[in-house]
Amino acid sequence: MALIIPSARQVVEGFHIINRSLIGSQRLIKMTEEISFQIELPISFEDAYNQVTAALKAEGFGVLTEIDVKATLKKKIDVDFRPYIILGACNPSLAHKALENEPLVGLMLPCNVTIEETKKGSLVNLINPKTMILANPLLAQNDELKEVAEDAFIRLSRVAKALEIHQ
Repeated sequence: MALIIPSARQVVEGFHIINRSLIGSQRLIKMTEEISFQIELPISFEDAYNQVTAALKAEGFGVLTEIDVKATLKKKIDVDFRPYIILGACNPSLAHKALENEPLVGLMLPCNVTIEETKKGSLVNLINPKTMILANPLLAQNDELKEVAEDAFIRLSRVAKALEIHQ
């Protein structure tokens, strides 16, 4: 029996996330290639970190991991890099539902969030959990996982909006 794998575009269209945008109070919070919410903040890297972690907490996400990319690159290969951190954010209730349904989803956890310093302030990217599920055609057919991904998507979209509002 042949496995028919739809193209990524077909899967994404089927999940209704093509060209999704969220309108913030002053700026557009845009989806970047459907992989993340991207928010430009006119604040320092440190302030962005504090706002992001607070907004995640308000939506039930804890930060399980923090990777300081700047420090790691300096230590491992002696290069200078801008302030850049990768946060592994997890909502325990959603993770439990997903893992009970399909243990392999653990390969996609936690949800990554990046914060980086830019010339204008900071840039935040929050992973789109629906895209993570849709990346695997077998997981994309699992309605329970799609429900969990939708819930996480809604929560992370509120995180993005909260970052916009609190500037």
